[in-house]
This record gives sequence, structure tokens and C-alpha cells, in this order.
Amino acid sequence: MFLFRLKRTLKLGIKSLWMHRLRSTLTALGIIFGVSSVIAMLAIGEGASADAQRKIAQLGSHNIIIETQDPPEEKSSTGQQQTLKEYGLTYNDAERFRNAIPDVQVIVPNRRIPQEAQYRTNRASIEVVGTVPWYPQISTLQVQYGRFVSALDMRYKRGVCVIDDQIVKALFAFDYPIGEDIKLGTDYYRVVGVAKEKDDTPETRQTASSEATSQAGANVGTIYVPLTTAQDRFGETNLQMSGTSGITMERVELQEIVVKVNDLMQIIPAKQSVETLLKKYHKKNDYAITVPLELMKRQQDIQRIFTIVLGSIAAISLIVGGIGIMNIMLATVSERTREIGIRRALGAKKKDIIFQFLSETFILTATGGILGIILGLGIPSLVEYYGNMPTVVKISSIGWAFGISSAVGIIFGLYPAYRAANMDPIESLRHE
Repeated sequence: MFLFRLKRTLKLGIKSLWMHRLRSTLTALGIIFGVSSVIAMLAIGEGASADAQRKIAQLGSHNIIIETQDPPEEKSSTGQQQTLKEYGLTYNDAERFRNAIPDVQVIVPNRRIPQEAQYRTNRASIEVVGTVPWYPQISTLQVQYGRFVSALDMRYKRGVCVIDDQIVKALFAFDYPIGEDIKLGTDYYRVVGVAKEKDDTPETRQTASSEATSQAGANVGTIYVPLTTAQDRFGETNLQMSGTSGITMERVELQEIVVKVNDLMQIIPAKQSVETLLKKYHKKNDYAITVPLELMKRQQDIQRIFTIVLGSIAAISLIVGGIGIMNIMLATVSERTREIGIRRALGAKKKDIIFQFLSETFILTATGGILGIILGLGIPSLVEYYGNMPTVVKISSIGWAFGISSAVGIIFGLYPAYRAANMDPIESLRHE
């Protein structure tokens, strides 16, 4: 009996809405755009967060990254800038970290030198990284073929190098790079391996390429050489021309030291130990410490706030849509006053009238919710394709959007339904 009444009421609701198709469509648009905006905005927010988390994770959740930074300009007692600036991380710092910090897995010192690479007639601006054989343990670098630099390369300061896949495209084209020689500065280096990032997707390559272009001019890739070879051939002093003070020399031993800790619980104590050692042996503020684990936690907090803000903004459109539904349903009640009076005269109870109008409201919002989900799933795809922005659509966001839209429809439909049910049947029958 109940199912029969439910089926009959739903059929009456669909028939009533179909008789006013244009009005019903315009009313549903508020719900459609509200649901689609909730799904799309949450997808864009989740995508941005996931992309940031991925980039931070590439740095290594177990790592502590210490980088050299140029300290503020110092002047001598005569008021002139110093012609020799000596600052930054040193090999002694790396040794102190190894001896003083417990639970350390590896210490990776790095030197980074901008250079121009040449292979036959092809040239490209690149970054030379002087590093150690265990560098892949603290990075996402993966050797595709060949090998990475070895302990013997370090010991004998061999002129060998490992290139990334961007260098292969820029310099070698269709040539097989292993065994070929690349000229860096005045010296030649034998290519012994080709490496790439582990999650080297087209999107990440394009993002990395744009970031590299904006930060380092025309750098196309990275070449890895033994740290001892870089120290021997490139030295530690760079000359810079200045219009005010002529030639300025800078002496920097290491641009970066990465400390990998075994236990995540020891990351913060290890960071504190690093800070203590650096403050003790560095009089200048010539270093910066980055802990990817802290960045990940901070990013999660920001993402949570970002999701709440985006969801709240999108939910406003749903509320606006609900107000539109209430307005239309109140107008419908006024139009159907005589119909309500006839039904009451034939024995319909108040709950039947309420259920009738609520069913119409629910059909309207449910249809708008389904169409809004379809539109909401399409918008992130368009944003990802044309805007080159990552998006992540979660099932929970679809459920929340549909649930909120249905709840909004029912809540805003309660007052019109209650008003219709409480009409005086006699007065309703007199209504023209």
C-alpha cells in the first residue's frame, strides 16, 4: 500500500513538473551549477594539493636538506665591499653531521655549477652536479641504462659523467650516448650512464622544464660528475664582474648537503642538531635548512583550510539554488490552491499534501544533482586539458555535493509544503 502511494505521488510530481518544463529547468539550474561548482572546485583544490605533496615527497620524507645561501653584503672598515667572499657549507660540515647526529643513514654533499655542455656541434646550457655514488639513495633519480658514478671514479677523480634524459634529447638526438664524450669547460667527460626522475611523466617534465626555464634561464638538464672531479677541475672560487667594485671572487665549497635519517621520529631532533652545529661553526647566516616532512604537514594543514574555503564558497551557490526552489514552490502553491482544496475535500490528509510537494522538490533537486555531477566531472577534465593543472575528483566530493543538494531541496521545500498543507479547505475551494 505504501509503495503504491509512493509511486502514485512521484508520478503526480513528475507530471506537475513536466507541465511547467521551462520553469522547472530554470529552477534546477541553480542546483546544477551549485553541485558542479562544488565538485569542480574541490577537484582543483585536491589536485593542487596532490601536486604539491608529490613535489615535496620527491625531496624525501626522511631527508634534511641544508643549502648554501648568499649572506648579506659585508663591508670592510673602509666602507668598501670585500673582493673575496667566503661563505656557505663546507666538507667539514658534512663530516660533523656524520659524527654528531645519531641514526643517520647517509650524508650526501653536492656541488652545483652552471656550465655549457658541448657534443660535436651541439651546445646546451646545463647544471653540473658534483656528487657521491650514493646520491640516488636520497633522491628520485633512477639510472635508465649504464651506471652511476662509482667509488673508484671518486678516488681517482675520473672524468666520467651521468646525464639525464633531457640532455640526451638536447645534445645526442639519435646517437647512443654511452661511451661518448661531452665537453664541459675545457675538459672532456665520458658518459657512463643515463638517468631520469622516477615519476617522470609528461606533466612533470613540462612542469620541471618551465620551472627550470624561469629559474635558470635556458638550462635544459643536469649532468652528474664525481664530487672529487668537480672539486679538482672546477675549483671552489668563482669570479664575478661588478660595475661598482670590479672583479669579485666567491669561494663556496658545497652548495648542498642532504642528511638522510632512518627513523622519522628522529627528524626533528636531527634538524635541531644540524642547527646547533651550523650556528657554532658559521658566523654568517649563509645556510638554509629545509625539512620536507615539515613541509608536507604544513601543506596538509593548508589543503584542509583550502578545501573548507572552496567548499563553503561552492555551497553558497547551492543555498542560492535552494532559495530559488522555495520561491518557485511558493508560487506553485498559490497557483494550485484550488487543487489542494479539492484533494482535502476528497479526504487527503495534511501529510499527503506535504509529501506531494516534497516529492516534487526532491525530484527537482535530484535531477539537478545528477546533471550537476555530470557537469562537475567534465569541468576538471577541461581544466586539466586546457589549463595544464592537475585535478583529483574524489568519490566523497561527489557524495557530499549530491547529498547537500538533496538536503537543500528538502529543507527549502518544507515551508511551501507546510503552507500548502495548512490551507483552509473551504477557502481553497473558493479560490479562483
